[in-house]
Amino acid sequence: MKITSHKFQNITVAVIFGWLIFFVLIPNLLVLFTSFMTKDSSNLIEFSFSLDSYKRLIDPLYSQVLWNSFYMAGISTLICLVIGYPFAFVIAKLPAKYRPFLLFLVVLPFWTNSLIRIYGMKIFLGVKGVLNSTLLTLGIIDQPIRILNTEAAVVIGLVYILLPFMILPLYSSIEKIDGRLLEAAKDLGANAFQRFIRIIIPLTMPGIVAGCLLVLLPAMGMFYVADLLGGAKVLLVGNIIKSEFLVTRNWPFGSAISIGLTVLMALMLYIYYRANKLMNKKVELE
Repeated sequence: MKITSHKFQNITVAVIFGWLIFFVLIPNLLVLFTSFMTKDSSNLIEFSFSLDSYKRLIDPLYSQVLWNSFYMAGISTLICLVIGYPFAFVIAKLPAKYRPFLLFLVVLPFWTNSLIRIYGMKIFLGVKGVLNSTLLTLGIIDQPIRILNTEAAVVIGLVYILLPFMILPLYSSIEKIDGRLLEAAKDLGANAFQRFIRIIIPLTMPGIVAGCLLVLLPAMGMFYVADLLGGAKVLLVGNIIKSEFLVTRNWPFGSAISIGLTVLMALMLYIYYRANKLMNKKVELE
């Protein structure tokens, strides 16, 4: 039986929709449903409607963890932006024949499991690790620096894992900049700093916002980074969710925290949509 392109398209769309329904929509609806239930020590949840899980979200203890997670994720996002923007800019301005290789180097770490890379970072940052050994050999320090089990170690791990997610959208935005705009601004007397602030930054704002979203939200949930590099002293929201599901077995509260992160992600995606829309409107007016 011959399958036409129209039929093939319909089958592909049906498969995609089926995948999204069974593996995205239904699991999220189950999490939402569970968040309104009551904890049951024997059956995990009791089918009794309750808002207690959401009320616990404003408890000072969990609010502090949320703020600490947002703080470390924000610092990690800022560092990724500071490192990633010039890196993406340089790649975008290099000759076209060199770009694929450099982009390949950016995505190369994805070939290795992130958990394995975090173990490697743990060895690198250890008291007797490569970093301290090198600094001692060079005479820069007199005694090893204790980095592990600190917030700094967690931030380093988050930047190490998530930096490519910042570079790629930035590169995509920078590559699309019309060079004639920069030439026109230069002819009108704008110096390099003015061209960067008034032309490059606004035109690459969608990439900046997209990169920040791709780093900020995952950073708040990467519990294994905090477990391995921060020890018990540093907690992220992901650690609380993991603990509620696997240790305390409070599935409604763990689901409520997950829904809270989902709502936060939706708000940030809306901000990205508005920023992109405003930038497109500004470009059209100009």
